[in-house]
Amino acid sequence: MTDQRILASSAVMAAGTVVSRLSGYVRSMLLVAALGVLLHGDLFSIANTLPNMVYILVAGGVFNAVLVPQLVRAMKEDPDGGDAYASRVITLSALFLAAVTLVLVVAAPALLRLYLHPGYFEPARAAHLESMVDLTRWCLPQVFFYGMFVLVGQVLNARGRFGPMMWAPIANNLIAVVMLTAYLVLYGKATGAGKYAAYAPDQEVLLGLGSTLGIVAQLLILVPYLKAAGFHYRPRFDFRDPGLARTLRLGLWTVLFVVVNQVAYLVVVWLASGGTVHGGEGTGYTVYSSAFLLVMVPHSIVTVSLATAILPRISDQAHDGRLADLGHTLASTLRTCLVLVLPFAALLPVVAPDVANAMFGWGAGRDDVHLIVPSLAIFGPALVFFTVHYLMLRGFYALELTRRVFVIQCAIAATNVVVAVTLVSRAPAEHTSPALALAYLAAYAVGSLLSYGALRRLVGGLDTPVLVRFLVRMVVAVGLATLAAWAVTRGLAGLGDQPHPVVSAVRGGLAGTAALVVLVALARALRIREVTVLLDTLVGRLRRS
Repeated sequence: MTDQRILASSAVMAAGTVVSRLSGYVRSMLLVAALGVLLHGDLFSIANTLPNMVYILVAGGVFNAVLVPQLVRAMKEDPDGGDAYASRVITLSALFLAAVTLVLVVAAPALLRLYLHPGYFEPARAAHLESMVDLTRWCLPQVFFYGMFVLVGQVLNARGRFGPMMWAPIANNLIAVVMLTAYLVLYGKATGAGKYAAYAPDQEVLLGLGSTLGIVAQLLILVPYLKAAGFHYRPRFDFRDPGLARTLRLGLWTVLFVVVNQVAYLVVVWLASGGTVHGGEGTGYTVYSSAFLLVMVPHSIVTVSLATAILPRISDQAHDGRLADLGHTLASTLRTCLVLVLPFAALLPVVAPDVANAMFGWGAGRDDVHLIVPSLAIFGPALVFFTVHYLMLRGFYALELTRRVFVIQCAIAATNVVVAVTLVSRAPAEHTSPALALAYLAAYAVGSLLSYGALRRLVGGLDTPVLVRFLVRMVVAVGLATLAAWAVTRGLAGLGDQPHPVVSAVRGGLAGTAALVVLVALARALRIREVTVLLDTLVGRLRRS
């Protein structure tokens, strides 16, 4: 498969992700506009995040990383094309997730003691804690539906149906948009003391139930595509199958990897919850997650789409022992991803004030949008390191070296925890989120170096000389493009530090356009092949459309 074919095969996924992210933007804007970014907003943001965190802890690593190579193997080696194996996995996973979800709903108060800062358990915060427990119980059924969504999506991916899993979250976002719009109509935006208040029971039902229904919808959308992909599910309870046992053995190290990762994230949530619990202009989980959402756009659109498209291919290469081909595929994909990630990372600190204002300078977030800017600027460069690490992990998973991934993740988690605790303990409450963003950057700087070096030795090379030449030319092009963007923002500084969000969107858009024009011109002049191939592929698809 050529680079252009990989780009083409990921185009449907990228298109779905773009639409999904746009609808996710509207959802995030409405969330901040309705609830704000302070204590009131954190109560819901944390409660609605816990199900995803718990799902990843109990099953996400195995579902996301181990299953695709095993499904591909079963499709190639089993007489029935892997149908029986996939049916066993779905049946066992559904039983497991249902049991875990039930236990979690009952034990919600105990669960929250792990994730919340002690300030929430003081008498003055009794109403806030009660709201958090109620919201969490409404949201926890998402654990089951998250798990089944990812599982069904991976079955489709293994059969070459990449699009549905990327498009289905749009339904979730649309339901959330309807829910938040209804909330604004019924209760209005949080203002004054309302930015620090607990929720009434009817507000909790609307927010919690609406969020869960969105996850249910995105699962149901995938189900009809299973038959279209040639898979016919039949409940199977013969769990002693050797193929399933192999998956569980491989999953052991992935489970440990996820445990380590989630322990580190638990510390992040715990520290973030302390940023807003005492009121004031402290930054907490809503600020952290809002900035992170924006930064992960190029990752979701480009890196995830490309990584998903190449995973069956590198799984085949690993299965056949073609390590050099695997290394070349990953190296080429990494350069393609960095074509977009590097300019984004460099540009974001320049346009962060306008991006934050355009996105979150509405409703309840209007007076507090400046609190998001520092975190947004820091997350940009961190994305470069995360991208490298993310792609290297796909290579380890294809080679079924999950133990190696676990060891590397231990180093990442340890760095994240140590740096986060150190910085947050020394920072005022309003700098809690930026301190956590710095810890994230440090953690993945360490992780990218370790994972790249380890995989390079393992496969006999990752085209490192080619990567270095690519990076040198990209640094020149991106540096001058970013300078052009900075000149535009300085030239339009007279519009004000925090103008109307639409004005910020225009100013940021002009700066981004200037950077893009300079980057494309320099890429052609410097013969940065990865940029020109990407542009030619996009132009070709537009012409055919």
